[in-house]
Amino acid sequence: MAIQQKTTISQSIKSTSPSHALSNLSVRDVTFAIDEPTERGGTNLGPTPTEAAIAALIGCTNVIANKCADKLGVDLGHLTIDATYTFDRRGVMLMEEVEIPFTKIVLNIVADGTATVAELNNVSTELEKYCPVAKIFRHAGTQIEEIWSKA
Repeated sequence: MAIQQKTTISQSIKSTSPSHALSNLSVRDVTFAIDEPTERGGTNLGPTPTEAAIAALIGCTNVIANKCADKLGVDLGHLTIDATYTFDRRGVMLMEEVEIPFTKIVLNIVADGTATVAELNNVSTELEKYCPVAKIFRHAGTQIEEIWSKA
């Protein structure tokens, strides 16, 4: 008999913040830091919060794209994902409220597997339906452009 997974769960991430810039976080058995660069008074021990948000999008794109590819029987091989984005810093600089801080994110996604261009397009269509981090950005008004190609 197969175990049925829960569809909704509650999770927590714990954090201590020894300075205005550094947050030491722990989730499951993993610890990591979110910090500011030294020129902004941080210790540069990790990505900034906004960099971490883009990194989360890249990580989620990788995981969900591979799940979609498996479901479709598509061989992506390994992915290389690079993000270029436009970030309106007026909000974090406390100059004025910004409704859409990340106006555009371009993801260049390169697959080195045997997938055809048509199969990559199918994976991309499925990815848009299921990637939760991309959905957060899109619902906030961010334009996300994915450029898929073969290695």
